[in-house]
Amino acid sequence: MMAPPKKTDEERNHSPHRTIDRVARLIEEIVYRPGMTFGELLKVTDLPKSTLHGFVEGLLANGWLYGQRDGSQHRLHLGPAVYGLILSSGKVRAGSVSNGDLYELHAKVDAEVYLGVLVGHQLVYVAEAGADPVAGFHPRNVIRRELLRSAGGKALLASQPQTWIENFLRARPSESDDLIRDFLAEARDIRATGVAHNFTQNGTRFALASVLRDSGGKPVASVTVVGPADSLVARREEIAKELLQYIARWERRETEAREAI
Repeated sequence: MMAPPKKTDEERNHSPHRTIDRVARLIEEIVYRPGMTFGELLKVTDLPKSTLHGFVEGLLANGWLYGQRDGSQHRLHLGPAVYGLILSSGKVRAGSVSNGDLYELHAKVDAEVYLGVLVGHQLVYVAEAGADPVAGFHPRNVIRRELLRSAGGKALLASQPQTWIENFLRARPSESDDLIRDFLAEARDIRATGVAHNFTQNGTRFALASVLRDSGGKPVASVTVVGPADSLVARREEIAKELLQYIARWERRETEAREAI
């Protein structure tokens, strides 16, 4: 009698693990509903309060979750550890953009290139090309950025529906008033040109960014070019033209199943 054929990895039945299942459910809830509070998680996960508290504290301590104060509550988002792994892998795609595409743009403009996505109310870098070991230290290690403090964040913010923008700006703390005024003064130009600008590190570094959209026109990521201000400012029009041309080419691609952001 012949032995039955061995099952492939796809066919093999894997055993669930109670703790892993619970933690996975917790993370999935926050993926699909970023900004959930502990109380909201308690309702949807049906976990004992002490168990959920232990899971959340452990995930916060290790950077898998990120807590943001909202009045008397803390809202939970995916933490930098998740995006750090993606950034380190060098294999992420946003829509039809590959890591190789980012390096091609990097070589063309002779500057660092960052791919970022909107997570909650912040910009998170998920891939980069050409980061200088010293100058690139900040973006690589602080991958979660405030929208109003980065070119990629401002580009993504300007691309959102007006109601979303108004609600976002209304919720900013009073210390963001100057940033809000600057963004409102720039927003029309960002929409008209498709490019946002920003100076960082006491004006020594300059960034240009634009938005990558899916086939339905929805913004899915920002692409940011960053480098020394004394080099990039003089070439800002040339770089903006290249950036927009590359993004337009990526958006026109017809590909098969794409990796989700």
